[in-house]
Amino acid sequence: QNEEKWDFVLVSDIHEMGSQKEIKRKKFLDELSKKGFTIKKIEDTKLFYGVRAPQDVFLKYQHLQRKADSRQQNSSAHEDVEETTRIRIVNFILRNTVTPDFEKLHDLMKKKVFEAAFPLHKKEEIREILKEKWARWGVIFKEQPIKEIRHYFGEKVALYFAWLGWYTYLLVFAALAGLVTIVAGTTVFSSSQVSKEICDANTTFMCPLCDQNCSFWVLSDTCTYAKVTHVIDNEATVAFAMFMAVWATVFLELWKRERAAVVTKWNLHEWDEDEEELALQLINNLQHKPRWYQHSYFCSTIILILALLLITVLIGIAHMLIIYRAVAMALFMQSEVTLLSKHANTMAVLTGAVLHYITIIIMTKARSRTGPWALLPFLEEPRTLSQQENSFAVKIFIFQFFTNFSSLIYVAFFLGRINGHPGQYMRIAGRWRLEECHPSGCITDLFIQMAVIMLLKQTISNIMEYLIPLISHELRKKRKRPKKTSMMLGEEEEAEDPCKKQWLSNYELNEVNFFSLFNEYLEMAIQYSFTTIFVAAFPLAPLLALINNVIEIHMDAIKMMRLHRRMVPRKAKDIGIWLQVLEAIGILAVIGNGLVIAITSDFIPVQVYKYMYSPCRRENRTSMDCSTGYINNSLSVFRIQDFEPHTKVLLEFKGHQIKEYRDYRNADDYTYTVQFWHVFAARLAFLIIFEHVALCVKLIAAWYIPDIPQWVKNKILKEKYDNLRNEPRWVMRWKVPG
Repeated sequence: QNEEKWDFVLVSDIHEMGSQKEIKRKKFLDELSKKGFTIKKIEDTKLFYGVRAPQDVFLKYQHLQRKADSRQQNSSAHEDVEETTRIRIVNFILRNTVTPDFEKLHDLMKKKVFEAAFPLHKKEEIREILKEKWARWGVIFKEQPIKEIRHYFGEKVALYFAWLGWYTYLLVFAALAGLVTIVAGTTVFSSSQVSKEICDANTTFMCPLCDQNCSFWVLSDTCTYAKVTHVIDNEATVAFAMFMAVWATVFLELWKRERAAVVTKWNLHEWDEDEEELALQLINNLQHKPRWYQHSYFCSTIILILALLLITVLIGIAHMLIIYRAVAMALFMQSEVTLLSKHANTMAVLTGAVLHYITIIIMTKARSRTGPWALLPFLEEPRTLSQQENSFAVKIFIFQFFTNFSSLIYVAFFLGRINGHPGQYMRIAGRWRLEECHPSGCITDLFIQMAVIMLLKQTISNIMEYLIPLISHELRKKRKRPKKTSMMLGEEEEAEDPCKKQWLSNYELNEVNFFSLFNEYLEMAIQYSFTTIFVAAFPLAPLLALINNVIEIHMDAIKMMRLHRRMVPRKAKDIGIWLQVLEAIGILAVIGNGLVIAITSDFIPVQVYKYMYSPCRRENRTSMDCSTGYINNSLSVFRIQDFEPHTKVLLEFKGHQIKEYRDYRNADDYTYTVQFWHVFAARLAFLIIFEHVALCVKLIAAWYIPDIPQWVKNKILKEKYDNLRNEPRWVMRWKVPG
């Protein structure tokens, strides 16, 4: 029965005898045979080669890792080493075996000598446990079997799911805080003084929103929009933004404790990646010389230039989205369809958000296929696999971050602030006016943009992420087995080979690669960015992330267990560079939310009005709402005769020669008023205070919660003490005689 346990399977097309590909394949298999590998060949529509490593390979590994003990050295062949360790060692040897033509497996797969190389999903007890307790929808609210995941997929995958589970658990508190913020906002849905004033402003006529054939409009027409804005934009939002800054820190600090506990239970706290890599290299080739650490300032400069060029391209794409919104706004305003013309601004925001989502999908696909990062391995030459992954992670995260957030940054910080004023508008190509903010602020535009992108990412993207592997698997099953049905009688004897069915069923599963887990981390890092950075504008982001993650965990489990080939297990004692990425996002979240409240929100202008310009300030009244009169105060007047000559305005409100717009400008020369500079100074002061307070609270939280639990420290200390006490007896001879 041991003979039928195979570590890896290589798949090849059936090449002509004597062909170049057949010769290269034979040379590679001969090299494996020289290393003592057992190889079994099965022929179907493809050639399948089962590979099993000799036991001395694993004994060498145990010795080099200083983990061998008498039980392991004397035990039977297939019980010495864990299955995940066997697969990892065999994978390393396969990938680093060199033919006489100086070609490795990677080169041969590029030349179509081999089509695939993968470890097997085997019918074993642990796999059935995972299918029952993890990889099905019926256990969606139950705890993950992290121990079993580790024994089947290795530590790296187990740590990913442990981190994802921990993140999802703590999202419950963030989601509740977001819901409380929204509920607090809904209580002022009809009672907000600012929205009341907008709803009552039926004699306040605003400047047209486009240049051609647009009429003046009454401010009270946007009553509902104003009420929705003040559900998001209120005092509770400031408290929620501060809470999320602390939450992000507490989450990472608690994860560090959880990781330390998990890694200590797995006895990996002293594991060293360099030692592991050197051991595997020596097992594969005793004459191997280590690759030394290298650094080139020239290569780093080239990479930096490439990164800046990429960011420039992404900013250019964001500009295209800005142009679309400006053009769409003008076209919608002039549309004969009442729904479009009446809600032109909202429609421009919605369609712009959908276009942004489509851009994200296209750029993500482009990133996964090609791009300047394809040059990175040649420029940097990372020493180990983890270093290569870390290098990729930072650069690709930056690319994805700008892809996802460039348009949001424009909406949050530039929309309505660079568009000029009536009579002197900023235009694209001298024709289309840039958009303006609603009199109640721009935060609702940011809310809509984030809501659309998050909802589309969590519905369409997740459905496709599940359906594509499912459909692909079904198609492969139908496509790969025609020979079996047509030649059933001729292959009857061969079909009885128990390996054939197992190898075929594994081959029909979807391919996994080095980036499979990398892409999962990347997806979650981007989601974490949405959940924290602009959360002040979209308090429901943590709730959407929570719902997504509960589904995502089990969807990933089903894909890994039922739809994808077995991932090559990898050893790890942390989540790598992703922890630093998440910490950087936490700092960006403080800056981003501070800017949203200071710049995007109307919170600061309202406070300045209350304490410097309101009736309360002038008349010292305590019974009235101090924001009374804010809307009228925040509008500036404009004389119709000062419109630009090419502007064609439908003068429906004759007799009203003065119209209004949102800004703090003087009526005579349209320069900024003193109040504008008061608001500007208050925004800047709030931003500085908010960010310093939030960062101080983050630092205090990081200090207050130790990274490593006391019991872990004490366990490691006890191990060191016991090791010193159990030194060989000859050490005792050094004692000074009494």
